[in-house]
Amino acid sequence: PPPAGSVVIECIFFDGLVLRSEADEYVRIANLSGGSVSLEGWRLQDVSDGSPTFTFPTYSIVPGERVRVYTNQVHPEWGGFSFQRGSSIWNNSDPDTAGLFNGQGAQVSTRTYPPGCE
Repeated sequence: PPPAGSVVIECIFFDGLVLRSEADEYVRIANLSGGSVSLEGWRLQDVSDGSPTFTFPTYSIVPGERVRVYTNQVHPEWGGFSFQRGSSIWNNSDPDTAGLFNGQGAQVSTRTYPPGCE
């Protein structure tokens, strides 16, 4: 596994601009290590509510790369990841906490908002 703190949740864009569904919400994950890290089997979860959970497919994040996991949009330029959920995940009135878990199930990063992504 990568060294602790090398792949982190950098921020949460929690107040989407798409009315009702906030499909454009996302969590940005960054590889701060000096090597590529396989994200296959890693999970991103709303740990405040216990769900939903996104499990990464086969994907290697290279040093310095940032990917986003959207609520219900797919952006190939950011990795192409989506919870594929028809309603918002990140609660605007009562902040949630996102957790990132490696393939062995260990929590490697958490982030609560605000602040969000700039």
